[in-house]
Amino acid sequence: VQLQASGGGLVQPGGSLRLSCISSAVASDHYAIAWFRQAPNKERERVSCISGGDDSTYYAESVKGRFTISRNNAAKTAYLQMNNLSAEDTAIYYCAASKGWSTYAEHYDYWGQGTQVTVSS
Repeated sequence: VQLQASGGGLVQPGGSLRLSCISSAVASDHYAIAWFRQAPNKERERVSCISGGDDSTYYAESVKGRFTISRNNAAKTAYLQMNNLSAEDTAIYYCAASKGWSTYAEHYDYWGQGTQVTVSS
């Protein structure tokens, strides 16, 4: 299973970005898809997850109300819509796939290469 993340970039505070994750895993109801992020000198943080079957979702408290995760199985693409971005959201964002529902990084066996999100004026 391979994952390709894209959509990162430089955005001003208060701006928006939409990340995309293309993978055959997105097309399968057996895989949960998640976004994690890692900022310089910080530990990896789980951001959001979406299940494969019923599209249950999880959001970290720090992004709740600002980020929205979704998946388009036919397009084999998962998305992370990020609104009202702040400098604290600056990080490399990774998409990952897990066979089965989980919100824990150690349960995600497949990882994309990451896409850089920088929020700065």
